[in-house]
Amino acid sequence: MCKLPVVMLVIMQTNNIIPANGSVVMYVDMNSFFASCEQQEHTELRGKPIGVITHPSAHACVIAPSVEAKKWGIKTGMRLPDCKLLCPQMIPVVARPYIYRMYHVKIMEVLKQYCEEVVAKSIDEAVMNMTSYKLVYQDFKALALQIKADLAIACGDFVKCSIGISANSFLAKLATEIQKPDGLIEITPDNIDDYLKKMKLTDLPGIAKANERRLKMIGINDPYAMRHASEALLRKAFGGVVGNYWYRRLNFYDKIDLHSSDYKAMSAARMVSRVQRENRQALESLLISLCTRLEQRMVKQNAFCREVHFYIRFIDLPGWETKVRLNDATQDAFEIRKYIIQQMETFEKQHRFVLFNNKVQHMGVTVASFIHGDRIQYGLFDNKIKQDEARKIMYQIKDKYGRDIVRKAVETIYPHEMRDAIGFGSVKDFVPSNHQREMNQYLLQDDGPSPVPKHVLELRERKKKALEALNHKQAS
Repeated sequence: MCKLPVVMLVIMQTNNIIPANGSVVMYVDMNSFFASCEQQEHTELRGKPIGVITHPSAHACVIAPSVEAKKWGIKTGMRLPDCKLLCPQMIPVVARPYIYRMYHVKIMEVLKQYCEEVVAKSIDEAVMNMTSYKLVYQDFKALALQIKADLAIACGDFVKCSIGISANSFLAKLATEIQKPDGLIEITPDNIDDYLKKMKLTDLPGIAKANERRLKMIGINDPYAMRHASEALLRKAFGGVVGNYWYRRLNFYDKIDLHSSDYKAMSAARMVSRVQRENRQALESLLISLCTRLEQRMVKQNAFCREVHFYIRFIDLPGWETKVRLNDATQDAFEIRKYIIQQMETFEKQHRFVLFNNKVQHMGVTVASFIHGDRIQYGLFDNKIKQDEARKIMYQIKDKYGRDIVRKAVETIYPHEMRDAIGFGSVKDFVPSNHQREMNQYLLQDDGPSPVPKHVLELRERKKKALEALNHKQAS
């Protein structure tokens, strides 16, 4: 009887932190996800080193090397020429974001069959809080094997994952890093030190070079020493409460937080191909494409932004960026573009430098400071109410009949360059929220160029032959 008040006191003091053996968390990390999806879709790519790239270019960036490519030393972020030096036979594959999103949906459907508390941390990672299922599942390693088998049925044998099990999300995530591909590791108080002794500080998720230097300055040279350091010493190393977090993570104390909050910001960015950077119209169309992508996402979330941030990165030149604070919240793509263009024109006049030039390498737009549509206050004399309603209806039509049924004129300009991009980060658009009643189906449609109708191809061929005959006649 005397233990009950003590236990209650500990829970209150530690802000719902659950001690070791009190919780069970399972972390699912898909292996080489984009590349694995492509290998599953195309039998000729299976077992071969491939690299998923953002756009068809000889100098494109690899965003996802396959397991076979990684064995040759190819890493995410490498350029194709560097990859070819390491692995001449590597096959570049242009990304198809809608395919990876479709697989993500399948994966989440499988995981939710076993647990209600499942949250996607990114498009290829998810965490499952199994604490309330301890009496349902007696052996969580056996359960993990069953989940792997079900994922193979739902997605295919080439879409594999590593699963980590532990008392908190961090250690479960760390377990997935220990054994790849197709790993299954459980970290417990009995075996954690054995694993940590074999690691470097930068092997811990969240510890980069800067934090590594901080820790080594106070004598913590590896994860094992970090785990056994005092909480006060870690506070000193990290300069505050972050040190407390690290102490608790490594010692099986951590608050289990599966809450998925609303967006604080939305971003759309693209690497610019050589074809695009040589044509100002293509660059301007790309900017509108980025704004349109954000417009679509805001419409789905019934959100309006009051802040716009835009940046450009150049080859061999300093980058440029601007931030605009809006008096009236908006979700309209062309209004967002208008504010960006105004800032660009002001800069160009002052510095006599054209921003859309043949050195552009990367550009991105971010919208933030959201307000929900129900709280928008319209002016007495403006007509934005009708515009906003028309925009919603347009996307409802696109959702029902396909994205091509209604399109902005700019979406027909350079369609092969206006490819969708895939983010590794937030997947909130897949999750119904207070503002979004259903998943954003628009993300599951092919955002690449539509196939040219057969009769159009035949007409082009006839025109080509007629022109060749005319040229031949004039030459003779």
